[in-house]
Amino acid sequence: MRGKLPFPEWILNTDLKIYQTTLGEDGGPEETILFQGKAFYEEKTRQVLDKERKLVTLSGKVIVPGDLNPGKIIEGCVQVGEVKRDIFKSSRIPNPDGTVFSTELDLA
Repeated sequence: MRGKLPFPEWILNTDLKIYQTTLGEDGGPEETILFQGKAFYEEKTRQVLDKERKLVTLSGKVIVPGDLNPGKIIEGCVQVGEVKRDIFKSSRIPNPDGTVFSTELDLA
C-alpha cells in the first residue's frame, strides 16, 4: 500500500471562506470560519436527487486539501467574493493509507 499522495496545489484557483453552522447557546444558528484561503472552485450547474428523491440544482463544487473538520459533519456555507452558497453535501476523499486527501463540497 502506498503512502500519502501529494495534493496538486496548482489547481487551487479561488480565495474563499467556508463557514460551519452550529447551534448557539441561545438556540439560534452560529457561523464560525472553518477555512479561509485558496481552494479549487468550479461554478458548474448540475442536478441531483436528494434523500427525499426531489430534484436539486447544484451551483458548484469546492475542493480543499486535507480534512476540514476531522470527525465532524460539515454544514454551513461557502463565500466566494460577496456571494454565499449553502453546502448541500460534503465528502472526504481518502488516500491509499486511509488519511484524508481532500474535502469536497457540493454547493446548492
